[in-house]
Amino acid sequence: MRDYAKEFEGRVAFIRSLVDSSHTAGIVFGNSGGKDSALVGILCKAACDNTVGIIMPCASKRNFELDADDGRALAEQYDIETRLIDLTPVREAEMAQLAGITKLNDTAITNIAPRLRMTTLYAVAAAENRLVAGTGNRSEAYMGYFTKWGDGAHDFNPIADLTATEIFEFLEYLKAPRCIIDKAPSAGLFDGQTDEQEMGVTYKAIDEFLLKGTASEADMAVIRRFHERSEHKRRPIAKYKEL
Repeated sequence: MRDYAKEFEGRVAFIRSLVDSSHTAGIVFGNSGGKDSALVGILCKAACDNTVGIIMPCASKRNFELDADDGRALAEQYDIETRLIDLTPVREAEMAQLAGITKLNDTAITNIAPRLRMTTLYAVAAAENRLVAGTGNRSEAYMGYFTKWGDGAHDFNPIADLTATEIFEFLEYLKAPRCIIDKAPSAGLFDGQTDEQEMGVTYKAIDEFLLKGTASEADMAVIRRFHERSEHKRRPIAKYKEL
């Protein structure tokens, strides 16, 4: 197991240095009520008192209830300033406008909420001279389980090198709210959705492959398929250069 006391000190120092060198006034992050955002919020608040978490429910009933409640529990325990904005009417307006130029499929509809959330975070950041903290982990990045220019966009990410398993262990060390530690990982994009069910493989299996290089034949097939299909998300933007 990693030395999370040392990890905490190192990551807090990293964030503090970024804020100082960027001459910004603070940090903003999406407080989703999930494990990743919880750890990011704890680290950012320890590094910079002027950290604000934005709870951004969007269409899903779970966003307004369980996720928002867990986000508030985190904020209360760690004294993190919290604001809430309902993005449902924005999503509905966007979909109504898009209906005039294209026929949206499930993938297009699902990705609207994460991109609206990132638009919101950057608007707050620009208005208040803040850095946007990312909340994606190593396991999600390898699987491509994030929205390009949505939750995949940020100014810095203090947990990008940690697997989902290590996030869990870190939160246990920090004694984060049990409601967050114990619930099944979910992007909360629609009611009833969980990450592992949607991917068809557990984070435990993904992390065993990432940390030890081992996986069952069935799990390896899923992991390989997700990684290969999402390669475009991890590449730099393609730019023309003369041959």
